[in-house]
Amino acid sequence: MPHVVTQACCADASCVYACPVNCIHPTPDEPDFLTSEMLYIDPATCVDCGACVSACPVGAIVPGNRIEPAHERYPAINADHYSDAATPAVRFPVDPGLRLPLAPISKPKPMASPGGEPVRVAIVGSGPSAMYAADELLRYPNVSVTIHERLDKPFGLARYGVAPDHLSTRKVMALFDEIARNDRLDILLNSELGRDVTLSELQRDNHGVIYAGGAGTDRRLNIPGADLDGVASATDFVGWYNGHPDFADREFDLSSRRAVVIGNGNVALDVARILATDPERLASTSISRPALDTLRSANIDEIVVVARRGPAEAAFTLPELIGLADGGVNVALDSDAVAAVRASTGSDDHTVETKLRLLAELADRPATSGPTIRIVFLRSPLQIESDGVGAVTGVTFGINRLDSQRGGIEATGEVETIDAGLVLTSIGYRGVEVADLPFDHTRGIIPNEQGRVVTSAGPTPGLYVTGWIKRGPSGFIGTNKSDSAETVARFREDLEAGLLSAPAVRRRRRLLNH
Repeated sequence: MPHVVTQACCADASCVYACPVNCIHPTPDEPDFLTSEMLYIDPATCVDCGACVSACPVGAIVPGNRIEPAHERYPAINADHYSDAATPAVRFPVDPGLRLPLAPISKPKPMASPGGEPVRVAIVGSGPSAMYAADELLRYPNVSVTIHERLDKPFGLARYGVAPDHLSTRKVMALFDEIARNDRLDILLNSELGRDVTLSELQRDNHGVIYAGGAGTDRRLNIPGADLDGVASATDFVGWYNGHPDFADREFDLSSRRAVVIGNGNVALDVARILATDPERLASTSISRPALDTLRSANIDEIVVVARRGPAEAAFTLPELIGLADGGVNVALDSDAVAAVRASTGSDDHTVETKLRLLAELADRPATSGPTIRIVFLRSPLQIESDGVGAVTGVTFGINRLDSQRGGIEATGEVETIDAGLVLTSIGYRGVEVADLPFDHTRGIIPNEQGRVVTSAGPTPGLYVTGWIKRGPSGFIGTNKSDSAETVARFREDLEAGLLSAPAVRRRRRLLNH
């Protein structure tokens, strides 16, 4: 029985390199890897060896004869991916140079530093991109790494961004724990760039510095009323229920009957699901205890998730939608959304067509008791309404329609107001400017060439970036693996070309528990 990738897939690609028959795609060598919502196992090629199972950091791969009820859709999804005519017939070979440190083909040779001394690298941040960069660097026996993390716990969005009920996805922290146990890695907690250490000090003490600070803020909704009480970003809400220190003191009023979530990406579905889930089901998770107490007293019984575009352009991923559909919460579509789904069927994209079929299934489900998530498409927020004294009362949306001739959407001129006492905006993340580093204000990233920081004078040897601050907020946890490997490859090229200076002082070790 072939093995199957399930909804917990984080696109880490460890399974790709463990597979002896190249049956898991897309691989990091294939052009659609960065945009694919998950990886897929070809049932016709899989030899059922199980190598992928042990390689997967989140337990997402299981034998086909052991599929749990919550994952019973996935055998067909994996198989359909390869029967779809849109799937490329030609498969790229797996690059053996990208074999993982956890399953190497051969032990890499030491990096060649100019004076033959041990190589030292500083990484700012400890999220997934930072940990994958450290893992890649530590493949080389003469490299030591120091990670500087401003918070008192490491691993960034893997800890504070993943929903507490997504237990499988949170397992990736076990992989990061394993990386952190390396004797040549120091993790300095409560160490903030600009407060506890400067960029110039890191450059002085190391051969190279990799900035992996991520996208530190969310995109703001620029409409009237966006600053009212009762309006917050979904990013803040996620940080609040995950116990992020920056948001631990936030308070959210959940006394109204309806909440509106503007945006329809994975984070939007996460916050909607948390609001709709019975708090007692969350009690056994890592959710913040103050947040759990607030949810227990909440009155919200409808969460409206609003998308500007149509169902075929939905920002949520297929695994996220499946988790929502099969996760035990009520999900509904209004009549306009149902019409939009039916008007969008027939996509040549396998993933999009599967989403549309699932949305159509949700539309046909009978209503049940309990809080309901209602998905609405083709609405653009125009204004957040208030009661005149600063509290939110609803959101006015412009109604769009699908433009069949040009593709995309167009405004109809009609408007609709949805009453609500809580509005959460979830329209994307954005990088934050960093002192002493260049910044692209348009894209919200540090300008770079394959990870090398670039100024107006060109690449800056010794300064590198990885993760969302490098490429923008795209991809999944595992996407950072290939991204960080690219950055480390550029560091190695600069080191071995003699472009990097030896550290001026000896390494100072301070390993903090996490």
